[in-house]
Amino acid sequence: MKRPRVAAVGVYIVDVLGRPVSELPVGQTAHLLDEIRITVAGTGGGTAVDLARLGARVIAAGAIGTDTIGDFLLAVLAQEGIESRLVRKPGVQTSATILPIHPDGTRPAWHVRGANATISLEDIPPLADIDALHLGGITALGPLDGEPAAEVLRRARAAGALTTADCLGVKHPDALAFCQACLPHVDIFMPNEDEAMTITGAPDATTAALALRDLGATCAIVKCGPNGCVIADADGTRSLPGYAVDVVDTTGCGDAFCAGVIVATCDGWPIDRAAALGNATGALTARGLGSDAGARDLDEAVSFMREPSHA
Repeated sequence: MKRPRVAAVGVYIVDVLGRPVSELPVGQTAHLLDEIRITVAGTGGGTAVDLARLGARVIAAGAIGTDTIGDFLLAVLAQEGIESRLVRKPGVQTSATILPIHPDGTRPAWHVRGANATISLEDIPPLADIDALHLGGITALGPLDGEPAAEVLRRARAAGALTTADCLGVKHPDALAFCQACLPHVDIFMPNEDEAMTITGAPDATTAALALRDLGATCAIVKCGPNGCVIADADGTRSLPGYAVDVVDTTGCGDAFCAGVIVATCDGWPIDRAAALGNATGALTARGLGSDAGARDLDEAVSFMREPSHA
């Protein structure tokens, strides 16, 4: 498979996760957990790690602080073979989240936006000779959101790169306007079902996918968790089933989905097969704690797709 050069632009977060958490301790009492992990996450960071593990050559672009959390994030990216062009900003902390993971894999969160709330167009370096650019976090990109983000996508597409994008929740009342600015420059837009329906006001994933195409995306893929995904493109709409797994933690499944679609599309896979790989990489991530708990490499993900027990 081709090793594409992919820029992962957007939200970079450090997650601290513990499981299983059925209830929060009261006062100064303590509960014992089975596992605590610290990972690089976010729609930029989590996707960057997944892309690297699937064989891509990855460039990280976004903003972090000058703190110890940022040092950890950079060390993990280096360990994964990712080239960092992250801007370090004094006086603001690296974005971080505390996630107590429930026994069913759901995840309430405490979050500090930190440097992600300050990212601007000036923080994104020139990105030449890339095969794809993924913009992770539309509506959660601070000053970069809207027309500046559209400019990042416009430049990448003009240079011949595949352009993809995702959301990180719907964080801003101008979410629809931000998407109207960006989606005409996006080849594949991959929000989850809640995000897509909130942005468009649509009553279901299929209607939302069609509405996102009307906003300009060449292809809209709406992620539907265990139910797979809905694709809307020039060939119409269709649903692809998900893969059955024992869920430990759903953190980062959407980021892994995006990474699978990007790597497959860069290698020339048809979009339905690329989305099936996304379903597989997302499902693999749910089997462990943290957004980096998914496929170790592309071969593992492809083998997982072929196992009838997961259908």
